[in-house]
Amino acid sequence: MSGSGSGSGTSGDSAVGTVERALAAALHDGGDLDTGASLLAADPAADAELALRGREFVRRAWERGWQPADVLRMVVREGLDAAHVQLTARLVRAETERYENLPPRWAAQLAELPEEAAGAAGRADRFSYATTVLELYRLLARLPAIEPVGPVPGESVGTPVAGEPRALARIRALLAKAERTGYPPEAEALSAKAQELMARHSVDEALLASRTHAKDAPTACRIGVDAPYETAKAVLLDAVAGANRCRAVWNSAFGFSTVVGFEPDLEVVEMLYTSLLVQATAAMTRAEAEQRAGGRKRTKTFRQSFLAAYAHRIGDRLARATEEVTAERADLLPVLAARDAAVTTRAEELFPRTVSTRMRGVTDAAGWAEGTAAARRARLEG
Repeated sequence: MSGSGSGSGTSGDSAVGTVERALAAALHDGGDLDTGASLLAADPAADAELALRGREFVRRAWERGWQPADVLRMVVREGLDAAHVQLTARLVRAETERYENLPPRWAAQLAELPEEAAGAAGRADRFSYATTVLELYRLLARLPAIEPVGPVPGESVGTPVAGEPRALARIRALLAKAERTGYPPEAEALSAKAQELMARHSVDEALLASRTHAKDAPTACRIGVDAPYETAKAVLLDAVAGANRCRAVWNSAFGFSTVVGFEPDLEVVEMLYTSLLVQATAAMTRAEAEQRAGGRKRTKTFRQSFLAAYAHRIGDRLARATEEVTAERADLLPVLAARDAAVTTRAEELFPRTVSTRMRGVTDAAGWAEGTAAARRARLEG
């Protein structure tokens, strides 16, 4: 081995050693971030190895069941700042670029990652930047294993279908119009038509699977349930899921619900929940403005009660709309019942132990009345 080669190897070994010592100092319980950051700041040659370790931490998180949106959500929930969010997005992009094909839903999650701020990595001094890196790596290293909802990059995935069914495109357009309009009767009509299409789309997919003897099985996806008023939002998502032949299980600690169902139904659940949340927030803002105009100050309990009533009322109406569409196809009841049973079985496999949560803070009568009225205006049956 030449002298030049020996020197290069020594330099690489030194960088690896620096990173090893820094991680050992910072990541264990009661770790010393300052010591680890000092080691990294003093050795610029270790930067490449440090970035490689970050990609490894991201990959390990995926192997433990986490997806890009889940990881980013935890960074925010743990109170880390914009620099940590930017670093997370950078590591996720770097790791996913290694794979030719990604699991379903990952493209949408990657598209929502924050854009890299120009010159962001060079604005902090080396010690501060190293501290940010170690704080993020410590969080990633401590993420527990959770229920997997799909393959990780590199595993075999089904070939995605180009585009989306025409029914979903129409549903998406109707809900977008319902969110934009400030005229309640128009929003009601648009949402009603969207829910009718959703129910018919689900029945059509079940019929197609039955006729072709498709071997499709229930799968799962995660939907963020963010503060504030997470309990009420989780109840709303549960109502949407139940009306569309899915099951939702809320994980309050990690800020998401896992929705189990057949893929076509999962798509409409996510779409409808997002739209109803937008409509509910807009309706709540209008109700608060009217209450303030009447001289009453609005409170947190008003908002919690509003959203709880909205979720309760919407759930009843969604279920009724689905029942009406299903009743038109009585010949498909055995097929739909079999799919319902398959969803229940899969949900119980993923979550053998669940507990019920009592909603607290629903004590404002005005909030409940306003939320019920808003849900009535947004009624979804055709």
